[in-house]
Amino acid sequence: MCDHDHNSHTHQHHGHAHAFKSAIFAYVIGLIAFLLGLIPGQASLLVNVLYGLTVILSGYHVLSEGLLETWQASYKARRFCPNTHLLMGLAAMGAMLIGQFQEAALLILIFAGTHFLEDYAEAKSKKEMTSLLAMQPQEARLLAGDGTVNIVPVQDLVVGDRVQVLNGTQIPIDGRIVSGQAVINEAMINGESIPQEKSVGDRVYAATLNGNSSFVMRVTRLADQTTFAKILGLVKEAQAKQSPVATRIQRLEPVYVKGALLFTALYALVMALWASLSLHELAYRTLVMLIALSPCALAASAIPATLSALSNLAKQGVLVKGGSHLHQVSGLSAIAFDKTGTLTQGRPQVTDILLSAEAEQLLAVWVSMERQANHPLAQAIVAHYTSLPVLDLEVSNQMGQGLYADYRGRSYQVAKPTAFEAVAPDYERQGREWESQGKTVVYLAQNQEVLGAVALMDIAKEDARQTLDYFKRVGVKTVMLTGDAELTGQVIGQQLGIQSVQAQVMPDQKAEEIRKLMDKHQMVAMVGDGVNDAPALASASLGVAMGQGTDVAMETADVILVRNQLQSLSYLHRLAKKHDRIIWQNIGFSMLVVLALVIMNVGQVSNIALSVVGHEGSTLLVILNGLRLLVPLSSRGES
Repeated sequence: MCDHDHNSHTHQHHGHAHAFKSAIFAYVIGLIAFLLGLIPGQASLLVNVLYGLTVILSGYHVLSEGLLETWQASYKARRFCPNTHLLMGLAAMGAMLIGQFQEAALLILIFAGTHFLEDYAEAKSKKEMTSLLAMQPQEARLLAGDGTVNIVPVQDLVVGDRVQVLNGTQIPIDGRIVSGQAVINEAMINGESIPQEKSVGDRVYAATLNGNSSFVMRVTRLADQTTFAKILGLVKEAQAKQSPVATRIQRLEPVYVKGALLFTALYALVMALWASLSLHELAYRTLVMLIALSPCALAASAIPATLSALSNLAKQGVLVKGGSHLHQVSGLSAIAFDKTGTLTQGRPQVTDILLSAEAEQLLAVWVSMERQANHPLAQAIVAHYTSLPVLDLEVSNQMGQGLYADYRGRSYQVAKPTAFEAVAPDYERQGREWESQGKTVVYLAQNQEVLGAVALMDIAKEDARQTLDYFKRVGVKTVMLTGDAELTGQVIGQQLGIQSVQAQVMPDQKAEEIRKLMDKHQMVAMVGDGVNDAPALASASLGVAMGQGTDVAMETADVILVRNQLQSLSYLHRLAKKHDRIIWQNIGFSMLVVLALVIMNVGQVSNIALSVVGHEGSTLLVILNGLRLLVPLSSRGES
C-alpha cells in the first residue's frame, strides 16, 4: 500500500519557524515576479524568466516534496507511489517545455498556496497541549514525621505521604483529607460550578483549587496516575489519531496521479500508432493532454470557498481551526454538550425567594453576612440584593454549618437546610420542592428560627433552547454529558428538550461516552468549556469550545465560539452545509471542464491557448462561486 506521510513534510520543511518563514518569503518573491511578468510591453524572454522564477521560488518546496515523497513512498512500498505534488510539477514543466510559462507559474502559485495553508493548520494543531501542561502542579509541601515541611517535586511523592495544602493554592496530587476542612473548586475536573465542601476522609484531586482554608491530605495516587494526568494522556492519545476521512483521502491520492499519468502515456501511444503525427506534433498533443488533466480549477474548488466561509464565520464570532472541520460540521449526526458554562450561565443565580414579613426587615443583615463569604452562592445572593445597606458585622464561617453573626443582641445564620434541626413546615415543604427542581436552597435564620428561604440555580442560557431545537429539527441527536448530580442534569435536560442526558460523568468517562456515540452516529461533536471537557473535545469528530472557557478547552477544540453564544452553532452548521454544496458544485464543474478539454484534445480540435482559456475560465468561475460564502446567511434557516 502506498503511504504518503503528510505529517512528515511539515516537520521536514516547515517544522521550524525559520524554515517556514524562508519558504513564505520565497513564495512572496515568486508572486512578485509573476505580477511583474503581467506588465505589458516587456520582452518575451524577460517575461519567461520572471515566470520561470515564479515556478522555482514559489514552487521549490512543492516540487521537492513531490520528488522526495514519491521516492520515499515508492521505496517503502516497493512500487511506484506518486502524489499530486509530482503531477503538478510535471504539469508545470510540461507547460514550460511548450512555451506556456505563465500557465506553469499560475499552476504553481495556486497549488503552493494551498499547500502552505495545509501546513499552517497542521503546525497550529501541535500547540493544544501547551496550556494543559502549564496547569499541571509541579511542587508539593511534603510533611515529615517531625512536622517540618519540605518542598518537593510532585513526581517524588508516593502513596501514603502527607501533604500540606495552603489556602488559595492548587492541590498537587490526588488524595484524601486527613486533617482540616476546605472548599474546593473542582470545575476543571467535574465541571461543577459550585465549589465543594470537603472534610476529613473526602477525596481531593490534583490541579483543583483550594479555597480560603488550609488542610493536610494523604496521597492515594502517584503523580502519573492522577485524574488530571489521565486527562493529559487522553488528550494526547486522541490528538494523535488521524481521522478516517483523512486516511481515505491520503490513500486515494496516488490512484488519481497514476491514472492521470497512465492516461497521458496511453494517449501518447495511441496517437503515435494511429494518428500520423510528427514527433513535434505528438509531443505537443501529449503536453496539451497533460495540461488538460492538470487540476487547475480543481485546486481552486475548495480553497476560495473555504477561506470565504472561514471569513464569514469569523465575522459572526466563530473561529474554525482549518477548513477540514467544516466538512465534519456538515456531516454531524449527533452533538454532545457539557452543562456548566456551556448550556448554562456557569454561575448560580437567585431564582426563588420566600420571606416572612419580619425577614423583609432583616435582609440587610443576612446579605451583609454573605458579603464576607468567598463562595459563589453568597456572591449570587449579594448580586441579587445590590441596593441594601452594608452593615459592619463580625461573621464566622463554620464548615458545613454556614455563616454566623451577632447583631444587636441577636444571632443570625445563613446555611443549607441540613444545618437546621427544625424548620417550619412551609419553609421545609418549599425547600424540598425547590430541591426537586435541581436548585440549591439556603435558609435565613434568626436565633435558630428560619424566617426566609432562597433558591439558587445555574440557569440555562437564553439561546440554548433555540439552538437545541434547530439541531433536533435537522436530524442531529442532542446529548448532555455533565459531572453534575443526576437530578440537576435531568432538570436542565427537560427544560431544554435534550434527547439524552448523562449525569455524574467524570472526564475520562466523557471521552468514553463520546467514543460510544461515534460508534452509533459516526460524526459526533462535543461542545464544552472546561479542562474536564478536554479529553471529550479531543476524542470527538469535532471539538467546539466556548469563548469564555479555559485555554485548554479552546486549544484542544477545532472550533471556538468567541462570543460565547450557542446560536453561533446553528449558523456554523448551516454555513458548513452550504460550503459542502458549493465545493461539490465546483468539483463537478471542474471535472466537466477537464473532460471536455480531454475530449477536444483527443479529437485534435484543441490547442494550448484553448486549454489555457478553459482552465483559467473555469478557475475564475469556481473562485467566484466560492466567494458567495462571504455573504452572511439570513436568520430564516434557524427558525
